[in-house]
Amino acid sequence: MSGPTLDASQARLLAADLGARPREVFRHLVDAFLTSGEPVGSRTLSQRLPLSLSPASIRNVMADLEALGLLYAPHTSAGRVPTERGLRLFVDGLLEVGELTPEERRSIEARVAGTERGIEDVLTQATMMLSGLSRCAGLVMAAKQDAVLKHIEFVQVEPGRALAIIVSEDGQVENRLIATPAGLPASALSEASNYLNARLRGRTLESARAEILAELESERAELDSLSAKIVAEGLATLATPGTGRRAEEKVLIVRGTSHLLDTMEAQADLERIRTLFDDIERKNDLIRLLESAGDGDGVRIFIGSENRLFSLSGSSIIAAPYANAQGKIVGVVGVLGPTRLNYARIIPMVDHTAKVVGRLLG
Repeated sequence: MSGPTLDASQARLLAADLGARPREVFRHLVDAFLTSGEPVGSRTLSQRLPLSLSPASIRNVMADLEALGLLYAPHTSAGRVPTERGLRLFVDGLLEVGELTPEERRSIEARVAGTERGIEDVLTQATMMLSGLSRCAGLVMAAKQDAVLKHIEFVQVEPGRALAIIVSEDGQVENRLIATPAGLPASALSEASNYLNARLRGRTLESARAEILAELESERAELDSLSAKIVAEGLATLATPGTGRRAEEKVLIVRGTSHLLDTMEAQADLERIRTLFDDIERKNDLIRLLESAGDGDGVRIFIGSENRLFSLSGSSIIAAPYANAQGKIVGVVGVLGPTRLNYARIIPMVDHTAKVVGRLLG
């Protein structure tokens, strides 16, 4: 039903190789299918096409397109629908992506921006906004944010080892063991704790770490050598995996999955949606898929069984990465729905939302 998959360059080559007549028939057939979700017959196409073709001529063209693996006939229907291979050809080779109107751009910016919002609020609002506009599920994947710190304390637990106790503003408490010099006096631990609290309270570890290390290296820190070693060791330990603040950790926000039920048109669709809900629950797989969208610039489109995650549910994702103020890709926004998405409308919507989120977070 799907045939061999195409990558973007193959899709563009195949689209160019199609003659003018097959290309027009195929484009109008896919447009009609994406609008109605129903198999499209030759009579419907004869009314839509700007070309003067009889239904019989259109059927011959459709048969050729079916032989290329771009169309298929579901059940015993006389109409045809695009295969996943056909959708890839359409999206990468024939789709004319529209521009958002100035009003749509302003609406997206107003709904995402708000005032004095934290990062998570911005991302959640972006997810809900994309879901509402697309009538599908909205997705945002982001790096887990460093916690804002409230208090740090070093406590000796045995010779050569101390416990670093880190309390975040949100109430989370984290404990890490660090190595300490032999014969360390309790005053050195106390001095190191006071030094870090004065510089970290109300900040994230990541935002203050480089500044503190630079101060230690330049010997501007008013610390004795033992306390300075504790501070350096503490910073190194807290920055390593296992603290709960790893850069590799990702947060996945999904909103609007109920919209996916609106696309159901038959009992088979119900089974597909149930499978899709199971796919969404496999968050690690979904995060890995979205991470691949962050590997390049611009919008990425994943169609059906091209990706193992959606091999059964037959779903699509339109996703775009967003960057921080330094230009580093830090997350991905997107829309998840059936392969019968309004690609021309949703692609610029996702693209603009990613730019707005990046600008706000920067």
